[in-house]
Amino acid sequence: MKLQALTSPSLISTGKTFQSKQEVIQYLVKQLGDDGKLTNPEEFLQSVLDREKLSPTGFEGGLAIPHGKSTAVKEAAFAIATLETPLTDWESIDPNNKVELVILLAIPENEAGSTHLSLLSEFVKRLSDESYKNRLLQAKTNTELFNALDNTEAATETAAVKKLNKTVLAITACPAGIAHTYMAAEALIKAGKEMGVDVFVEKQGANGIEDRHTTNLLKKADAIIYANDVAVKEEERFAHLPKVKTSVAAPLRNAQDLLQKALDKAESTPKKEYNPSQSIAASDDDDGKKSFKTEIKDSILTGISYIIPVIVAGGMTLAAAVLISQAFGLQDVYAEEGSWLWLLRQLGGGMLGQLMIPILAAYMAYSIADKPALGPGFAAGIAANLIGSGFLGGMLGGFLAGYFLKFLKNKVKPKGTFAGFVSFWVYPVVGTLVVGSIMLFVVGKPIAAANQGLISWLDSLSGANALLLGAILGAMVSFDLGGPVNKAAYTFCIGAMASGNFVPYAAFASVKMVSAFSVTGATIIGKKYFTKQEQEVGKQTWLLGLAGITEGAIPFMINDPLRVIPSLIAGSAVTGAIVAYFNIGLNVPGAGIFSLALVQGQPLLVAASIWFGAAILGALISMLLLIATRKGKLRKEGKSVAETTAA
Repeated sequence: MKLQALTSPSLISTGKTFQSKQEVIQYLVKQLGDDGKLTNPEEFLQSVLDREKLSPTGFEGGLAIPHGKSTAVKEAAFAIATLETPLTDWESIDPNNKVELVILLAIPENEAGSTHLSLLSEFVKRLSDESYKNRLLQAKTNTELFNALDNTEAATETAAVKKLNKTVLAITACPAGIAHTYMAAEALIKAGKEMGVDVFVEKQGANGIEDRHTTNLLKKADAIIYANDVAVKEEERFAHLPKVKTSVAAPLRNAQDLLQKALDKAESTPKKEYNPSQSIAASDDDDGKKSFKTEIKDSILTGISYIIPVIVAGGMTLAAAVLISQAFGLQDVYAEEGSWLWLLRQLGGGMLGQLMIPILAAYMAYSIADKPALGPGFAAGIAANLIGSGFLGGMLGGFLAGYFLKFLKNKVKPKGTFAGFVSFWVYPVVGTLVVGSIMLFVVGKPIAAANQGLISWLDSLSGANALLLGAILGAMVSFDLGGPVNKAAYTFCIGAMASGNFVPYAAFASVKMVSAFSVTGATIIGKKYFTKQEQEVGKQTWLLGLAGITEGAIPFMINDPLRVIPSLIAGSAVTGAIVAYFNIGLNVPGAGIFSLALVQGQPLLVAASIWFGAAILGALISMLLLIATRKGKLRKEGKSVAETTAA
């Protein structure tokens, strides 16, 4: 790649002095704007600052690469500044990094997955060479630095390094699959050259698997390093190799130490014979495993990443069926078994009600115990559906399946003639029976009893204080977004409707919009506090809310339940209390914006205004709480959160 084609001497500044990171970024954005690369400099500046909130763009050795992807960028470009006085306030992977070389990447929105990755990885490769980086830093003029951009010849000859005749493989993978995935790879390759070790790195990033390890490499390798923050794809390929596990940021700090650990592991625990059909379970070398806290975090991140497409696709399909039926008066067709609208409803509802929880549980388990845990993980999710435990039960099942399979792999090792039998029969079958039984017969009974107890309790409140009843129903609806508590509220409301009391269901239907609206509002108004992934999901949830679908908020709740659940409950309780207090009723099952025309208890316009206004007010309260609690979390745990969402 010719870097000079994406910049010009006018976009390069040398020996500048700035007081802060913000000042550097503002200066470089202005340079890009003055050079005609931007249609709206303010909009692009905001995209860069939003990106800065997500994870460190400072690395090590004085380097920082801030970047922004925006429709305000006319064409891909970058601006560079070298600093006379290094900055120490730039959040970096290396806490001691003093930034003196800043490269600001400006990427059009539609090139986020192509030009962005190519340009970023190219810079990473070149800047891993100290002589190249020093040529940029020592340039006295913008023209000199511009001419040095594509001069990749080493300034001096490096001393010959004795070859150790060792081959180490590596996998790098981060949640976003961009910067750290590539930088960790380059750090390991560079360290290998310095140590005389052949290092080959497979990047599992935003572009999928790149530089996939070949069969010859798998046979030749002595050990493997996993530098990952999310589950590794197809890990069973490396079952025969001694392994070292660490985070994706670790190679940026101590790549040589990691390689030495891998070499030591290869000496103490020689590799097994490579077998293409070998299961991951055949690897019994678990040294260097992640901490319990990190393993839990990675498990949740992996589960969320797999269920988001299911939630969005299933929710929008179900929303389409609901809105079509209510907009065109097709409720009878919607309810008629086998009709086209009923089938569309079943498709969307099946993705949310049948697929979502098993997928969540399965891939959480997969993150903990690899491929053997997939079958028991799916079983745990199906069991969670059967006992009506919602996503909370699914998460519990995912952890249970993952850790039971991890235990089973340590206790029952596949060896000799029965290796295949153990890997492909014992693990999935025993895991499914044990985990499924625990979910169905141990976890299920308490949940069912609690569910029935909630219904009985609500029955005892029926006809009592309307404010209290509405607030309790509201809180229950948003407590677990479709789980047993939500289902208990729904069952009670349907029963009340059958008995001629239409107020509880009106409160239920109004509250079902609160979580979706509040998430959309929070990710728009307070978007700098949320990740790009959360912002994208937030763009969809308001549509789901219009159809009375709460599941769009589940990824947020899973990721931070202690803050999100109380935030949603607070607004939902207010909404339910308002609807019940004003005696608004609804005598038709279903939820969504078109229920506005069916509410009763007051003149239609008044009833509709109160019913929908209560949902908006509740969503506003929850939105403010979501922003405030997330802001507090980032302030308190800024560095660790940044590493978790590292790009």
